[in-house]
Amino acid sequence: MNRSNVLVLGAGLIALSLCAVGPAHAEKGFGGGTDGSEQHADTDPDGTVSVTVGAIVFDRSKNGTGGSTGALTSPVSWTPPACWYAPKYTPEQLQEYLEPIWEAGSTGHQWDAEQREQYNADDEKKAFNKDKSGKGYWWGSYVNKSYPPGWDACDEDYFWVDTGDAPPADIENAVTPEILAELAYAEIRVPGTEVTLAPAQATKVNLPTWAWLDGAEFKPVSVTASIQAIGVSATATAEPVSLRIEPGTPDAETYPASGVCDIEGGRIGAPYEKGRANDTPPCGVRYLRSSGEGTFPLQATVTWDIHWTGSGGAGGDLPEGTFGATQAVTVQEIQAVNR
Repeated sequence: MNRSNVLVLGAGLIALSLCAVGPAHAEKGFGGGTDGSEQHADTDPDGTVSVTVGAIVFDRSKNGTGGSTGALTSPVSWTPPACWYAPKYTPEQLQEYLEPIWEAGSTGHQWDAEQREQYNADDEKKAFNKDKSGKGYWWGSYVNKSYPPGWDACDEDYFWVDTGDAPPADIENAVTPEILAELAYAEIRVPGTEVTLAPAQATKVNLPTWAWLDGAEFKPVSVTASIQAIGVSATATAEPVSLRIEPGTPDAETYPASGVCDIEGGRIGAPYEKGRANDTPPCGVRYLRSSGEGTFPLQATVTWDIHWTGSGGAGGDLPEGTFGATQAVTVQEIQAVNR
């Protein structure tokens, strides 16, 4: 069974409906997605790249760029919602989707009849709330495309929400600015963390090695998630705050001693300047033995603080995230010259 075709048709009938309907009735609706897992990208005239997932548009124009970018990992037990509810169908779209299922007859006469009654299908003018066209939407469930645990928890049937009204209070995970912020968090990509080491190609035993990251790359990045039809949006912003250096061997010392270099003046660490080989760097490492014929796996991890702002003045903090990489460092003995 392809989970991207799961239909929220009512408790106890999900699997039955899938088998009965088949691919001819793949669920299409608001935003053109298939149950929230299908994506398409658009490039606006100004070069802005937006990605549509179900009803949600993600603006990635202020995201991190480059081949070494990656997603943040939260050090705490936290993940964005696995499923959520949002506008899914206009009255006409829901009718177009459901009626072929009922006509197929394989879901059972009784269930088909109950569904027809639920959506007032026999009233030509009011069926599926057609008398409210343009004044609201049928809401349904969407699923995180990676199907994390809990992806199937949103099993409520479609429900109607008038434009400007809040969804029913008893519906958990109905989309809000905060939920959009959490989903935007998952779309954030940050620059790679390969640090520059200096003096260049001269990492020597017992001499300080300076370490820093390109200040032009390490600036705040953000992603905005929005559902324009109901005027709800949120922007999740990640700001770099520190770099942790782990030398890859216990026979080393870090600067500072904690191994954590805070961001100062918009940069992490400071570039090496000629003539400062014996100075203590604000961020760096001193290896106490050579790497011999091999290398040491230096791990550089940047911590990013996350905050969000949303429509209606909403906002707050989300769990910090980290992104790191390992790079090979060759450490050589200082060569003595005998005269």
